[in-house]
Amino acid sequence: MTKISICIPTFNRVNLLPFAIESVLQQTYQDFELIICDDGSDDGTPELMSQYTDSRIKYIRHPQNIGKSNNMRSGFDAATGEYFIKFDDDDKLTPNFLTRTAAILDKNSSIDFVGTDHWVIDINNVRDQAKTQENSCRWGRANLQAGIVDNLLEVVFVKQSFQIGATLFRRSSLQELGFMQPNWQNCEDNDLFVRLALTGKKGYYLPELLMEYRFHDQQQGINRAIPYLTDKLQYLESYKFPSQKLEEIRQKRLAETQLLLGLRLIEKGETQKGRELVLAGKSFSSAKAWTGLGLSLLPVGLRPWAFGLVRRVKG
Repeated sequence: MTKISICIPTFNRVNLLPFAIESVLQQTYQDFELIICDDGSDDGTPELMSQYTDSRIKYIRHPQNIGKSNNMRSGFDAATGEYFIKFDDDDKLTPNFLTRTAAILDKNSSIDFVGTDHWVIDINNVRDQAKTQENSCRWGRANLQAGIVDNLLEVVFVKQSFQIGATLFRRSSLQELGFMQPNWQNCEDNDLFVRLALTGKKGYYLPELLMEYRFHDQQQGINRAIPYLTDKLQYLESYKFPSQKLEEIRQKRLAETQLLLGLRLIEKGETQKGRELVLAGKSFSSAKAWTGLGLSLLPVGLRPWAFGLVRRVKG
């Protein structure tokens, strides 16, 4: 039986995928299978994959795009290892990632997953020390102690300290939860960690920079805002926490997301739905809400200009 299954979902990243694959092949721990699940790429990815002859590499190609979480689920369903990790096609593992994380799971069978810290790299694979430290502080990893995390739900929901591409899981623990939710494009990783915490799974934090997370322009763009906020809204509506503190935080984030999504929809021209969401999220910022409702009275063609002007003034 293969010890570790590694899944790299990909879509039109033929220029970056080889770096991700090589980071796996260069691991100091070599008992693994590597599953590349291709969500209908049309950029030469099949030709790239035909060049790899290592028998440990499995290539799953979907002829058409089936969506982000569905593609990930296809890779998970093909996995056979005792442990499992999924990381993105534009990221990389450092050579000791599997050795260091698997050793912790081997030693303590009660631990369900091990998460690490990670480097920030640019499009040229250069590590950025300053952005790495800033990123670790922003997501609460700088102050997270090594070992089993006691307040796991707070860490994964409030601070969002665990990054799924820098985490090795027991595959059986993920199977119990059904892995990723089907038909999600965003927030599927946040959702998975929350479900793990709510079901009493144990997470271990290893404060070492063992993965490389890439920042680049392809991650940005206004066209991603509406689908991202739509999925975030679905994610935040999926739970009601027993802790009053966490529930208040969830409600605040829910109102913020409703407001931001409503504003984007108004700007796009989906006026009625946008207004309903703005009113639902008004408790987060009544000033933003009334501004958005006012701009919704403008002709649709003028709204992008008007919203842009407001952003520039406030910026």
